[in-house]
Amino acid sequence: MFEMIEIEQIFSGKRLTDIKRKVHKEIRKNPEVQRLAKGAEIAVTAGSRGIANIAEILRETVSALKGMGYEPFLVPAMGSHGGGTAEGQVEVLKHLGVTEEAVGTEIRSSMDVELIAHTDDGVPVYMDKNAYHADGIVVVNRVKPHTSFRGRVESGLSKMVTIGLGKIKGARLVHSNGAVHMARNIEKVSKCAIENSKILMGLAIVENAYEDTVDVVGVTRDEWHDKEEELLKQAKAMMPSLPVDDIDLLIIEEMGKIYSGTGMDPNIIGRWRMNGLPEPEVPNIKRIVVLDLAHQSFGNAMGVGLADFTTRKLFDKIDLHATYTNALTSTNLQRAMIPLIYPTEKDSIETAIKSLGSEVNYASLKVVQIPNTLHLKHVLVSKPVLKEMESTGKGYKMIRTCILDFNEHNELTNRLMVHN
Repeated sequence: MFEMIEIEQIFSGKRLTDIKRKVHKEIRKNPEVQRLAKGAEIAVTAGSRGIANIAEILRETVSALKGMGYEPFLVPAMGSHGGGTAEGQVEVLKHLGVTEEAVGTEIRSSMDVELIAHTDDGVPVYMDKNAYHADGIVVVNRVKPHTSFRGRVESGLSKMVTIGLGKIKGARLVHSNGAVHMARNIEKVSKCAIENSKILMGLAIVENAYEDTVDVVGVTRDEWHDKEEELLKQAKAMMPSLPVDDIDLLIIEEMGKIYSGTGMDPNIIGRWRMNGLPEPEVPNIKRIVVLDLAHQSFGNAMGVGLADFTTRKLFDKIDLHATYTNALTSTNLQRAMIPLIYPTEKDSIETAIKSLGSEVNYASLKVVQIPNTLHLKHVLVSKPVLKEMESTGKGYKMIRTCILDFNEHNELTNRLMVHN
């Protein structure tokens, strides 16, 4: 069809080189952890996101606690994910490389929760029973911008406490007031949960644009929300982005929960599609085509509604129960609505281009192709995109040139697929 150029985007490359040492240091210096009696049972949270080095971070958390004479165990903390079942949540962890063998301790998975308190305005606060009845809890999660709301704290330790440990009940309650009030609800519920449970500390993970671990930071109970706010600002400053702000066609090779809680990160594609929230001004993308659903998403296609076109291949992989459960829990129904479906990748992409208008000039089209919304180091761009990058001085390295074309199965011949 036309020429594409593979480029390597240049982002900040700062990274943590000794994860083991940093995790042990942060845990050992925490005063709440130090106060526990030898043999105390400590619940360590494990979420459903594709976090860099998560198996290693959890393994070293367990190792550090064992080295201090404690008995740690893992608790899946992922709201309604995994189909909302205990077995499903263990399976999600398995596909992240988090198993009892890999981490070195038991995983206690249950959807049972305890009503532990109410906020000052009467909102019930729920917590996973296994975690609540332990002698202590260490909350481990990545801090990053959320895909559905903006606030002082977004996706991170407080959300893990509120929604992750709150399971389906906690998730539904916090989502029930809509995205506009999410940040306030998460902060209030997590504050109440910390005050009324044995949460000892948080272990906050910060990543760079290359999905490398930049830091692992111990967070005390007293500094919880202030410190998380500070770390969120750091995470936002290091976020990856698309090469230009104005794009005619964005081709996403694969979506799924492994890449974003919304399948395709709204922070990257500039689409919220949520009642009460205005759409971002940038990036401005006229058409989005998503081609496939990651196996590790277990059929959960939450976020597919952010695209305009998709393939029969993706549609056939959708588990409606898992997708609808996620949509209903979050109350973001539009994000689960199915875009226009075409038989093949060729049909989907060609139709998306035609939908731009009858007088489409292929030579001037700004086309960007990405593997997913998490891995943006290597992308394919059309010549007009490259020209704009050069004019704005955005850093990149040219890797190769190729043609946006299709094989005998009408699938893209040139791909950037990153397999997790």
